[in-house]
Amino acid sequence: MGSKEVQENNMESQGLCMDGSVDLRGRPVPRSSTGRWKACSFLVGYEVFERMAFYGIASNLVNYLTSKLHEGTVTSTTNVNNWSGAVWITPILGAYIADTHWGRYWTFTVFSSIYIVGMIILTLAVSLPSLRPPPCPRHATVCEKPSTFQIGIFYFALYMLALGTGGTKPNISTIGADQFDEFDPKERVQKVSFFNWWMFSVFVGSLFAQTFLIYIQQRVGFAVGYAIPTLGLIISVIIFLVGTPFYRHKVQNGNPFGRIARVLVAAVRKWRVKVPSDPSELYELEPKVYVAKGRFPISRTPYLRFLDKAATKDEGSGTSGWRLCPVTQVEETKLMIKMLPVWAAMFIPSAILAQVNTLFIKQGNTLKRHMGPHFEIPSGCLTAFVTMAMLISIGIYEKVLVRFFRSFTGNPRGITLLQRLGIGMVIQVILMVVASITEFERIKVVKANGLEGDAKAIAPLTVFVLLPQFILMGVADAFLAGTIEFFYDQAPESMQSLGTALFTSNLGVGNFVSSSLLTTVTTVTGKNGHNSWVLDNLNASRLYYYYALFAVLSILNFIIFLVISRFYVYKRETNEAFGNSQRASSVECVGLNVNFKAREDEKDVAKIDSTRDMDVHLLST
Repeated sequence: MGSKEVQENNMESQGLCMDGSVDLRGRPVPRSSTGRWKACSFLVGYEVFERMAFYGIASNLVNYLTSKLHEGTVTSTTNVNNWSGAVWITPILGAYIADTHWGRYWTFTVFSSIYIVGMIILTLAVSLPSLRPPPCPRHATVCEKPSTFQIGIFYFALYMLALGTGGTKPNISTIGADQFDEFDPKERVQKVSFFNWWMFSVFVGSLFAQTFLIYIQQRVGFAVGYAIPTLGLIISVIIFLVGTPFYRHKVQNGNPFGRIARVLVAAVRKWRVKVPSDPSELYELEPKVYVAKGRFPISRTPYLRFLDKAATKDEGSGTSGWRLCPVTQVEETKLMIKMLPVWAAMFIPSAILAQVNTLFIKQGNTLKRHMGPHFEIPSGCLTAFVTMAMLISIGIYEKVLVRFFRSFTGNPRGITLLQRLGIGMVIQVILMVVASITEFERIKVVKANGLEGDAKAIAPLTVFVLLPQFILMGVADAFLAGTIEFFYDQAPESMQSLGTALFTSNLGVGNFVSSSLLTTVTTVTGKNGHNSWVLDNLNASRLYYYYALFAVLSILNFIIFLVISRFYVYKRETNEAFGNSQRASSVECVGLNVNFKAREDEKDVAKIDSTRDMDVHLLST
């Protein structure tokens, strides 16, 4: 019997988790009193309050920059996108620190403190007269600009908040997924639904922020409107800490970037070395070495064969980690590299998510927002329609569509992760076409009433003409929410924080792409005396061209995504994890449940789970 099986039997007889989970002191934890939804209830509670706090700032930030700091449409949109990019890029730092030095729990706790301090400074920056610019008279055409010091304090607080989220975002959802033992059939089923309900909690917090908090900000003031989310963030961290005794933790596995770099360097240094045809001749550590660290070895797969040179023994290899790497380390590197094309294909969807939210709010400012004679919808609250569409869509997806598709595919998720992302991309294409048509019709009304010269003019159209694009965006985001699950699920277990950071960094790059695209389009289309597509005065802009450009980019990106999906082979088959003895190498064609027959030299991969699943093939002791 292999060491894996012996360890599983011993742990199971003692009622311990069989996936190597430990407590904060490194001791094995009992399954009955830790983890599962009991532990996740604290994490979900944290996420609801934290998302309320974050989106209480982010959702209405563009309005603060334009109304209080007096920035123009292009400048404010660019600044929001750059800040959002930093928010989503910094998790790479948090993932590195968690996997290499402090672990997920302590990294999260330390960076939460930074997050809270940033929120407090930001609240003071919008509250104290000395730190915020003077109010602009209602009918003034020129407003007093804020001082350099006031701008500096505000943006310092914003980016301090971004640094704090860098340590919380990649770790909190990973800690949540760690609460389910994949060696226990019941917990494994629960884990399949975890990310859907995790995103549901995100949207609940967002909805509260985009309705109540933004209404407070625009009707009562930003001081109170920022103080409430700051208090909410403090409450969220307290909820997280209260759940500490129930959490399961994974053993740290060292610097993931260093392990990947060693494989790449070793493979390049031995580029002339021939890889043996027999995988058993490759260098690998004894299974007991991995078991002692709470890990299991990964069998060799025939993909990205060049990297196998890193595990190939030669006369000069010795024991140097920069010239000879074990098979498991090579396979971990392969798994991370395989995800990079998918990661790149998600830039455009992330750019759309970043850009159009801000522009939709700007559009809302040009339309009638009254409901009845006395109530006017704050423009920042318009994104609540997106969130409500998300909430409804995720509920329908989890409770109806997953069960429907599962009856045909046998896949516990209903459809595969890449199919889910592909559907989201198709809906985004429809979204941008609808947004372009709606904006074209709005401009026709503006011109018919002679309002194109007045930046503050309100077109005689209800804001609800934007409702179809808000709903489409919410539905698209519900499908694209599978991105976080994809990167977590397909990453090797020792690098799952880094896998989650790939998700967040994708959103960050998407924000920077949208900023660069907006700046480029504004500059190029404004040459030779022409009006730019996007101006501070949206009534004189041709925003419908800009939306049409996004539609074209989305179509081209979707075609590329189809090609990538056609050749992507999953780390493991979900069906197999649930006891299906039939296994085929699945190659995903988005939107279709198509299994392509693997080539003869790829058949071993169809028999291998490259992480510790119930049927993972391990080297015997």
